Amino acid sequence: MSLLHRDVRQELTAQLSRFRGEFYACLAARSDALFELADAVLCGDGPVRSLVELSLVGEHRRGHGGLYAAVSKGRVDADRMRQALAAVPLPRAVDGRLVLAVDVTCWLRPDAHTSPERILCHTYGRGKDQHIPVPGWPYSIVCALEPGRSSWTAPLDALRLAPGDDTATVTARQLRELVERLITAGQWQTGDPDVLVVADAGYDAPRLAYLLRDLPVQVLARMRSDRVLRRQTPPRQPQAMGRPPRHGGEFVFGQPDTWGTPDTHTITDTRLYGTATARSWDRLHPKLTHRPSWATADDTLPIVEGTVIRLDIEHLPSGATPKPVWLWWSGTGATETDSDRLWQAYLRRFDIEHTFRLVKQTLGWTCPKIRTPEAADRWTWLILAAYTQLRLARPLAADRRRPWERPVSSDRLTPARVRRDFRHIRPKVLCPAAAPKPTRPGPGRPPGRKNIRSTPRHDVHTPRKTGTTTSRNKKSTRHMEIMLPDKEALDGDLGITGPRDSKGVPA
Repeated sequence: MSLLHRDVRQELTAQLSRFRGEFYACLAARSDALFELADAVLCGDGPVRSLVELSLVGEHRRGHGGLYAAVSKGRVDADRMRQALAAVPLPRAVDGRLVLAVDVTCWLRPDAHTSPERILCHTYGRGKDQHIPVPGWPYSIVCALEPGRSSWTAPLDALRLAPGDDTATVTARQLRELVERLITAGQWQTGDPDVLVVADAGYDAPRLAYLLRDLPVQVLARMRSDRVLRRQTPPRQPQAMGRPPRHGGEFVFGQPDTWGTPDTHTITDTRLYGTATARSWDRLHPKLTHRPSWATADDTLPIVEGTVIRLDIEHLPSGATPKPVWLWWSGTGATETDSDRLWQAYLRRFDIEHTFRLVKQTLGWTCPKIRTPEAADRWTWLILAAYTQLRLARPLAADRRRPWERPVSSDRLTPARVRRDFRHIRPKVLCPAAAPKPTRPGPGRPPGRKNIRSTPRHDVHTPRKTGTTTSRNKKSTRHMEIMLPDKEALDGDLGITGPRDSKGVPA
């Protein structure tokens, strides 16, 4: 057993080394500095607070000037990085299905007036149902989910939303390219279950399902409780006159008398939520309207049918009053087993929030005050590569817990605990970065000379302003010269004649 355990560890170490080598190959410019910067993020003590503090980590052998130059002037091959993330082993559900969660998280930059392409991001305030728009860079991130309760996910793609982008169209294109990469990498083969994409209520689930209808993908998303769907068209009566209807009766989420008898009804006992009751209704679709996003070649609106699932729980762990959850699944003919599997898969979607919290609060994704969005994309890919290395090092890490923490088994280590031991794992894996060469810093700006070139300032893009905005320069601090009229001409206008004294007063 010891020999088998040693062989398994060697294989896991080789797997981590292969990814580190591929990650280094994705760095097209200033590769050594960027690679050591990612190692500094992984081996630092405590959370990352700023970029300059990473230059003091022992694994980063370069100065703070080279660190900033790598972030601002380096280059990362994003396409090759996406392929490398799709090729690593991914978690799967109990039935072997890939479950992907997509969500938008924001890098808030409210005071960065010199940073272009900022968008108003909706953030939740402290009050109930309070939304505060804050300028920032929104990122659409796709992660593969694990089957059980866990704080681990597998980030596969990150895409920054540009001003004027339609969220549904951009997300559909992002998911399409990701699924094609997974098929190319052998993660999905013919005969495997369809890939399940889980999203929240901010996404238009029928539109995502319609745009991805030619791929082996199923969409599961939450719907708001005020939605109204339509049933199938009833059979046409003989000798009926007029145009045949395209939609059936209404299914109003807020009116139980319009629901009818559910197609499936299950009751499950849970540990945190008590009794969970799930009911489903088959073949419901929204009544679409003529919008540019639904325009087709023959100018007809499609009918996107799916299954609606209502989930009711007994209580919440926080003690708050539970509200029903409405889910829409792009498949039809759901059984009781499918209904339970779907709402349990939706609850796993909240694991992506743990990933967002870790990359922001521990790995320092949103801590640097980066000016350009290109540098922000570069830093984002470094953070995703660092998190992937933590996930691959998970079975190799030891539990280096604090004296006040409870011991846990190796398979239950959190990403933060694995990060504590990565400094001891790093010497055993591949480190392709070369040693820095001795150099002297540049002369810089001569002493006493001020910067006469002001940085252009950019407006925040709003949904109404979808086009590119013009940048405005910083207001000048020089005093404006006030042109006064000639005294003699002014005296003539006022009817004053005669000489003036030394103070300008008429004699």
